[in-house]
Amino acid sequence: MVCVQLGLAASIGLIDRLGADGTAWLRLVWAGLVLALLVRPPLREFTRRGLLTCALLGVVTAGLTFLFMAAVARIPLGTASALEFLGPLGVAVARGRGRARLWAVVAAAGVLLLTEPWHGGVDAGGAGFALAAAACWAGYIVLTQKVGDEATGLRGLAVSLPVAGLTATAVVAVTDLHAVAAALDLRLVLVGLGLAVLLPVVPFSLEMLALRRLTAGAFGTLMALEPAIALVVGLIALHQVPGWSAVVGVGFVVAAGVGAERTGARPTVVVPEPASPVSCSTSM
Repeated sequence: MVCVQLGLAASIGLIDRLGADGTAWLRLVWAGLVLALLVRPPLREFTRRGLLTCALLGVVTAGLTFLFMAAVARIPLGTASALEFLGPLGVAVARGRGRARLWAVVAAAGVLLLTEPWHGGVDAGGAGFALAAAACWAGYIVLTQKVGDEATGLRGLAVSLPVAGLTATAVVAVTDLHAVAAALDLRLVLVGLGLAVLLPVVPFSLEMLALRRLTAGAFGTLMALEPAIALVVGLIALHQVPGWSAVVGVGFVVAAGVGAERTGARPTVVVPEPASPVSCSTSM
């Protein structure tokens, strides 16, 4: 989550040069290339269903990236992250059990305090993009867990991120191709490589490993920490000063994250040990 927020804060500086779509495209293309070259996933070892799931995850990842970059171009990082968290929160409520749902309610109260909808003044377009990103994030959590269960290591991610890069290229080709091509230079290309490693290569890899050990509901509730981290990064890196309500909201989401961590491990699959060989000797 720290990598995600630092990567987003650093990406905001590129929006003035490449636009939100161009910035998202540059990160995703580099991320797809890096993972494909490092992991080199053996496609023949995937089932048809596994490849389809990876491809769908790639499309959802591209949608999440484009929509959230459009949101942070219009509203503060902490507010955008809080609205986007409604996606994981929905997963937690739908799939959580017992106390997990209680912690989701606590996290929801934190989200309300962070966004302060009763004051108004939040850019409607930015809020809409953040909410659409929330829906993509919910799908991303579910699909990442399925991909992680079907493919060992980072092979699934090494298929989905190149698909995300191709999807991003198709989107930019329709929307901003000439503007992005005119703005690109060697320095921006190299900056894009660094940002791609910071986000999404490192955090997405860690998320896939985490989702092998946690339920989707517990993972979604743990992501309640994201708006709090975004608030701190926004304050330090972008000088976006939060009000008292946002600070109280941070306490709520941290409490929900701690509670979810204590109650949300995935069930352990017990592999039966092979039976011991039967002795051929006869007792006398």
